[in-house]
Amino acid sequence: MSRINLLQTYGPLIEWDWISENFVEDILPALQGHIFLSAVSVAIALAISLPLGILAARYRTAYAPVTFVTGLLYTIPSLAMFGILITVPGIGIGPRAVIVALVAYSLLVLIRNVVAGLDAVPPETIDAAKGMGLTPAQILFGVELPLALPVIVAGIRIATVTIIGIATIGAYISGGGLGKMIFDGINRGFPTMIITGAVLATALAIVADVSLLAVERRLRPWARTRRA
Repeated sequence: MSRINLLQTYGPLIEWDWISENFVEDILPALQGHIFLSAVSVAIALAISLPLGILAARYRTAYAPVTFVTGLLYTIPSLAMFGILITVPGIGIGPRAVIVALVAYSLLVLIRNVVAGLDAVPPETIDAAKGMGLTPAQILFGVELPLALPVIVAGIRIATVTIIGIATIGAYISGGGLGKMIFDGINRGFPTMIITGAVLATALAIVADVSLLAVERRLRPWARTRRA
């Protein structure tokens, strides 16, 4: 469809008056809802994947079944996942189903990156820590995880961007967020709502990715030492 036909069918692509009039009542709550869905999903996924990743790194027999199950969850199409979850008692239609789905999609990449980060820690560093008399817990939290942080944060970045994108589809089952603006705009034939929701979702993903990259660089122990 040409631009002329689009204008004839839907009107102007961007109506700035509508954006200014509805920013506080419609646009800002949608953005806040999207941030809430994404942040909660990333936090829950990280809380699950970090201990599972440590377990898989310590006991290799657990790595295959853990990645198999999480990989199976990752292969389920998003709409199919939402359709399954809304039939589960206690979940139903709404943000809860969206958060469960987003967590499921994040586990594979997070667990893999936790394992890869721990595997990348030089063995001589661990031997030196043992020689200093550190306990296994002290070595894990004081040596291995800080050194594995760049790889772990890289996984968090990928998971976060993925979650922000998939969360837009969650509006199909009343999950809220910016996806609601996009679906409402499609149903009403109102391009301004569609473009506003899509642009804000894209901008949110970019900001999250850049912010996590900055955090990763700041938290690297060797980077702090070099700056000092």
